[in-house]
Amino acid sequence: MVDAITSATPASSGFSNTAQQKTGTSGVSSDFETFLKMLTVQMQNQDPLNPIESSDYAVQLATFSSVEQQVLTNDLLTSLGNQFNLMGLSQISSWVGQEARSTAPVLFDGSPLDIVPAPATGADKMVIAVKDSKGDVVQRMELAPSDEKISWAGVSDSGNPMPTDTYSFTVESYAHGQLMSSKAAESFGKVIEARAENGGIVLTLEGGSEVAAEAVTSIREAAS
Repeated sequence: MVDAITSATPASSGFSNTAQQKTGTSGVSSDFETFLKMLTVQMQNQDPLNPIESSDYAVQLATFSSVEQQVLTNDLLTSLGNQFNLMGLSQISSWVGQEARSTAPVLFDGSPLDIVPAPATGADKMVIAVKDSKGDVVQRMELAPSDEKISWAGVSDSGNPMPTDTYSFTVESYAHGQLMSSKAAESFGKVIEARAENGGIVLTLEGGSEVAAEAVTSIREAAS
């Protein structure tokens, strides 16, 4: 599989941002011309016996000017946000080809997977539930509570290898036979793509799982 780095805003994003700014500016300019026409008509058709106070015109002009400045400020903030987003994507591009630790489902293709269970404090037993891509529990492993990484070989209780698929893991913590908590366990999946999307950066893992960059807790060299 070919690793890739893509962005929802292409290399010509500078042109796109400029175009958006021009559109916003031209829209404000058009609105200002319309406002002046309306103000002129208002002046031409005012009651000569009860003319509009000059202070009222000043208030209208000041109000429109304030709105105009707010629109331009919003356009500038949008442009800056896009630039910062691309800067973050450039930094995270080095993650492609590495293994990211998260709770996202990861691909099992015959090679063991590392799981980080993190059971609840005070637990005297933990159970790792393994789910396939359909969400079905295909295996439950009872282990002594530990924060250490566990290597899952992908072998069923009958000794047969699990099929190639994406798997997710849940750690159940027990104390005195009572369930204390159940939460997703982290595992490592290889990053094959990073892209900017909706103001954030999304990583795609082997097998098709996606995870937000900020949800990744660590990065390591991919196993050879």
